Amino acid sequence: MSVPSFGLGTFRLTGQTVIDSVKSALELGYRAIDTAQIYKNEAEVGQAIAESGVPRSELFITTKIWVDNYAADKLIPSLRESLKKLRTDYVDLLLIHWPAPGNGVGLPEYMTALAEAKTLGLTRQIGVSNFNIALTRQAIEVVGKGEIATNQIELSPYLQNSKLAGFLKEQGITVTSYMTLAYGKVLNDPVLGEIADKHKATVAQVALAWALQLGYAVIPSSTKRENLASNLLAIGLKLDPDDMARIATLERNGREVSPDGLAPAWD
Repeated sequence: MSVPSFGLGTFRLTGQTVIDSVKSALELGYRAIDTAQIYKNEAEVGQAIAESGVPRSELFITTKIWVDNYAADKLIPSLRESLKKLRTDYVDLLLIHWPAPGNGVGLPEYMTALAEAKTLGLTRQIGVSNFNIALTRQAIEVVGKGEIATNQIELSPYLQNSKLAGFLKEQGITVTSYMTLAYGKVLNDPVLGEIADKHKATVAQVALAWALQLGYAVIPSSTKRENLASNLLAIGLKLDPDDMARIATLERNGREVSPDGLAPAWD
């Protein structure tokens, strides 16, 4: 079981914008694409992939089930719709998007349906997103240890989420970091700026390299080809222990996303 360490995020990208972003990324060498039902761009992502000419076997496609589709009789039919839009017979990773505790569908019901999607071959791996420690434990109880490939969580130098990340590491669950640049807020950080200057890198590359070096997967997005290319260079950037220690001091619990009714009680 594995999740690629570097992928393309498509959150908030729609229409021709997401088509161009995905096609540029694939031309540059990206092979992992992350989308979701609620992004309303699965069809465009599927179109971009089809037009790219990159063989399906080389790609790692992730999508996420939206809260409206958590019920046992809705999850798999909604996934089949997603697959149709994505123009593929399966996704490589299927996630529950938010725990949505007040949604009226219990965790055992939707995690059982998620596992069923894997049994049917509609997804190669399953996982969760935005789950806290307690909910991740519950999910493991339903589907079994070793079944959850990742927990995709908001994580940046300003929100380091070390307690949750440490728990996931103990469980052998990959941490996928989203909003690693904190909606761009970290780009003006003086400490990150100094580290970037030292390595002749960009601040975005430093933030992404920090997450990669901690063993996390990252899925940055961009509409600009030059930024897509630049972000990819973070893979080769090696930060030293002093850099990592300085970034550790930037923690400020700077959470950007916590929608009412969807988010759990954060650790």
